[in-house]
Amino acid sequence: MKTIITFGTFDVFHIGHLRILQRAEKLGERLIVGVSSDALNIQKKGRAPVYSQSERMDIVASLKCVDSVFLEESLEQKAGYIRQFQADTLVMGDDWAGRFDSFSYLCEVVYFPRTPAVSTTSIIEVIKTY
Repeated sequence: MKTIITFGTFDVFHIGHLRILQRAEKLGERLIVGVSSDALNIQKKGRAPVYSQSERMDIVASLKCVDSVFLEESLEQKAGYIRQFQADTLVMGDDWAGRFDSFSYLCEVVYFPRTPAVSTTSIIEVIKTY
């Protein structure tokens, strides 16, 4: 069974999130998704997500293309997560292109193009103006 793994915040879930997960699912038989913890997001982005980690995990877990969800608590643990879930392929958005090539000794690394003109940050900024 070919296992695909990906990671993300998945805050203010939008069509770009859905498309990358659907494309990732097509690469194998099992899709495992690491949802970034609230603490990790504060560390990475300097702000808490709009939705809590448990809400974001519930949203992602409810998708039919997703087989399993876990909480990603550290960027430094990606190799450990790949090993833990015995992933054959790591999928990330192309905004991370090249950043995870170092894991190619563990699994195939694939970068998918982002959905044009869709980003959580820009959606949050639009909402703030209302």
